[in-house]
Amino acid sequence: MSTPRQTISTLKFKQNLWLYAMLLPVIAFYVIFKYIPMGGLIIAFKSYNFADGMLGSPWVGWKNYELLFTTANTTQIIWNTFWLSLLNLAVGFPIPIVLALMINEIGRSWFKKWIQTIVYLPHFFSWVIVAGIVLTLFATDGGSINKILELFSVETRSFLYDSFSWTAIFVGSGVWKEMGFNTIIYLAALTTINPALYESSSIDGATKWRQIWHITLPGIRHTIVLLLILAMGRVMEVGFDQVYNLQNDAVSGVSEVISTYIYKMGLQQAQFSLTTAMGLFESLIAFLLVIGVNRIARKYDQGLF
Repeated sequence: MSTPRQTISTLKFKQNLWLYAMLLPVIAFYVIFKYIPMGGLIIAFKSYNFADGMLGSPWVGWKNYELLFTTANTTQIIWNTFWLSLLNLAVGFPIPIVLALMINEIGRSWFKKWIQTIVYLPHFFSWVIVAGIVLTLFATDGGSINKILELFSVETRSFLYDSFSWTAIFVGSGVWKEMGFNTIIYLAALTTINPALYESSSIDGATKWRQIWHITLPGIRHTIVLLLILAMGRVMEVGFDQVYNLQNDAVSGVSEVISTYIYKMGLQQAQFSLTTAMGLFESLIAFLLVIGVNRIARKYDQGLF
């Protein structure tokens, strides 16, 4: 005989049966495209070849990793990936917070919606389009920036062929393209703050800066921590599309990253075992960073899990 608790659970399951059915395609996607391919990580410890296949290829143990970490070019690629990701995080993470706070203070709703649309629009551009805009602006011959410099009799510069300026353009273009997405998330989080808190603080004489510091930021703190944890998981992941469309041979010393290395060595030169080892290393570092940041966040009762 079923207990009342079992009866309630069965009833809830039947009531939400269609919701569970809608979840099945999502589960199937992750199983087919995320979990099953993990079996291919075994070739990171093998000398893979098409003739013997994934299981039949000879086992080499840690040889691929020894090759990775004893090659100067590979260590430079890992450092480039980490450095560019760290710059993206340091510059790109706080900007959406500041932008959301600024937009939230706009009084006129039509102007607020217009600004949100303008900020969010670049998120939908492909990196081919964004790279085309960047090249149009910063090209050495005929670039808009250099044309403006010529008007003021200032010497033109090869922005895309200098390591420092290329890095600045890389970070800036990434922030411009993606800042709107996180801004929308923060704006949604701001709507959950009780307006009575602002009214009470105004009566007590709190300035706008005091309200932001003591009410607004604490109100979206959990969202900030959540996005920070997710961002840390991408520290070793520099988007292939962005780098590939912006890089050139003159700045290969700073622009060659793990994703482009995997493409060039894995797909173009068929070094599948070596690039799989690199990909597994990247994923392991990202996993440790997520776990570490989450453990720190849990000490302040803000952990994701």
